Amino acid sequence: MENQKSAIGLDGNIAAALGYPIGIIALILIFIEKENKFVRFHAIQSLLWGLLMMIAIIAIAIVGTIVALAAGAASSTLGWIIGILVMLLNLAWLIACLGGMIYAAVKAYGNNLFKLPIVGSFAEKWSS
Repeated sequence: MENQKSAIGLDGNIAAALGYPIGIIALILIFIEKENKFVRFHAIQSLLWGLLMMIAIIAIAIVGTIVALAAGAASSTLGWIIGILVMLLNLAWLIACLGGMIYAAVKAYGNNLFKLPIVGSFAEKWSS
């Protein structure tokens, strides 16, 4: 793939890679990038990935809190154990999310059109 410049003046692979850890760059690129489909794909994928991961973390916290409170009503020790397990699950999920983001950024820097699970096909469709 030819490494074209992005709308913000950076090389396409650098702009695409920076969109993953710095979400505001991805958001800007979605609105101003019209020519470089590679950069646009990674910008959309980055925002969708971040949004999906945020929703999942909030859902885990809400469901875990409800379960921990319900278990805590029966036994306070059980409530504490479930609460700790939910925090560990959320931490593991956060690490997996960051790992996916870093992996996608490395692939984007290498000029690869790597699709993340779930959001990659949406990003491909919406970037065309």
